[in-house]
Amino acid sequence: MDAGRAVAPGGHEGQEAEEILARARTSVDPELRRAVEALPTPIRRVALYHFGWEHADGTPAVGDAGKAVRPALVLAAARALGGRTEDAVRAAAAVELTHNFTLLHDDVMDRDTTRRHRPTAWTVFGNADAILVGDALHAQAQRLLAEDPHPAAPAAVARLAQCVVELCAGQSTDVALEGRDPGEVSLDETLTMAEAKTGALLGCACAIGGLFAGADEEEVAALDAFGRAAGLAFQLIDDVIGIWGDPARTGKPAGADLAVRKKSLPVVAALASGGPAAAELAALYGPPGQEEEGAAELEAIALAVERAGGRDWAQAQAAYEMARALHELARAVPVPERAGGLLSLAEFVTRRGY
Repeated sequence: MDAGRAVAPGGHEGQEAEEILARARTSVDPELRRAVEALPTPIRRVALYHFGWEHADGTPAVGDAGKAVRPALVLAAARALGGRTEDAVRAAAAVELTHNFTLLHDDVMDRDTTRRHRPTAWTVFGNADAILVGDALHAQAQRLLAEDPHPAAPAAVARLAQCVVELCAGQSTDVALEGRDPGEVSLDETLTMAEAKTGALLGCACAIGGLFAGADEEEVAALDAFGRAAGLAFQLIDDVIGIWGDPARTGKPAGADLAVRKKSLPVVAALASGGPAAAELAALYGPPGQEEEGAAELEAIALAVERAGGRDWAQAQAAYEMARALHELARAVPVPERAGGLLSLAEFVTRRGY
């Protein structure tokens, strides 16, 4: 339900974002560990593997638990609205647990075999255990918020639960789109699906941070809109990376999205562009054959997407969504100096090399 192929940008902004993320990881990891360690033994092992803290055989590992963008957004939003970040740590952990629940389920549904440069949990432990661990992480996220004594916790519980419903709806639409003929998929419904799958949780993270800072309804709504727009920009760039990204940087096989004929945003935009290039792509983008396609076949499809304008459109649309995000951020946090952390994180997720 949510993508995760982040690659750090360069420059001062990237360095600032990396520092914010590192601080968030330091603050949130103890809560995540406690939530995972509280799970029953059979599924705790799978969770520890998924987070990169253990190898498949149960021995300790120094792995990649992800960039912690979503918990960092919770804490940055709380700080921007004048709250104490330490008050929002459990909420930030709940958001990160929810994100990882979606990753575990996504990998099963999409049959993805690699995440964070490791075999996915379902390939190691089986479908059932991966699904059950995802369910357990979701439950732990709700428990963390439900037991939080902060006055904003009840509103945060409700908001996160509604966000999960939206994530599920987005994933359901995504699965349905994969079974439809490419020519029958519209760009508008694909954008709506992408916002639900990716933007919803980033918006929710920002909104929850605002709640824990005592923000009013208008500020919370603007924070949510900021996160959603930044999330859609993230998804657009992630879809570009899914076609043209370097596997050494992304942790995903080259052309993985094309190999399964994913209705990603660049592909749908290219198919909707009309003209000979779109017709060429439509002919190539039928159901994959029984035999695995080689690099040359996938490169031909990627070139067809590019010729039909899919890559250029996705990059331009990402820039538009980022501008929309900045507008919403100015509504939520009118003083630029206070919005710096949120701005750095938004730039981080949308300025990724591939």
